[in-house]
Amino acid sequence: MSETTSKYGLGIWGQRLLAAFFLGGQVIIHLIQGKIHRRNTLEQMAVVGPDSLFIALLTAIFVGAVFTIQVAREFVNFGAGNLVGGVLALALTRELSPVLTAVILAGRVGSAFAAEIGTMRVTEQIDALLVLKTDPIDYLVIPRVIACLLMLPILTLLSLLTGMMGGMVIATNLYSLSDSQFWDSARNFLGVWDIINAILKACFFGLLIAVVGCSWGLTTSGGAKGVGQSTTTAVVTSLLLIFVSNFFLTWLMFQGSGSALRQSF
Repeated sequence: MSETTSKYGLGIWGQRLLAAFFLGGQVIIHLIQGKIHRRNTLEQMAVVGPDSLFIALLTAIFVGAVFTIQVAREFVNFGAGNLVGGVLALALTRELSPVLTAVILAGRVGSAFAAEIGTMRVTEQIDALLVLKTDPIDYLVIPRVIACLLMLPILTLLSLLTGMMGGMVIATNLYSLSDSQFWDSARNFLGVWDIINAILKACFFGLLIAVVGCSWGLTTSGGAKGVGQSTTTAVVTSLLLIFVSNFFLTWLMFQGSGSALRQSF
């Protein structure tokens, strides 16, 4: 019985994932056509951006501090303390800031999208929109997609700066590295393309979070229990897609031999 249930659940998950894929295609078409509900978009931008800012920056501070502790203690022993800032900058820009910020938003915002739209689905508010000749994609999905596309890159860049500040505090106070040494190293290691890649990753993750959350909400059934299941599954699916897509994005963006360390000397 449990094996049959597991296969059935996996099949349903696959169907909903396919529905999310098709929803993503519809979203792209609607965006090209310029169908944007401005008031809803501004409201969702406030939810995704300013309301998520504190937790994103707080996480970045401690991530930068912990990473610096792990890196600095080894680099200083090898006489390479002048590389700490650059290594932290690369790690935050290329991976930690975009991925961890996306994870935070998947848990905070993606779940909210699935719960809100799922509740509207089971209470037949979606049907009411259709009766009023209002497209749910234009009214509910597009504002959330735009909000994530615009706000997640901004949050990622702010998380990068905050993580660097947290790392600098640790490097200067625990390992006696100078501020100028730390920031000079970061400047020598980082390139413009690294920042662009971080923004591109953040945009893609934002699209994933919004589409998955909205799609799981739109395909919710089964009353309050179904809303809870949709919320949980939407978050898990978003996280899975973020980690899988991050591998392929990283592989595409950073092929070949690295030159950041060579340029720093």
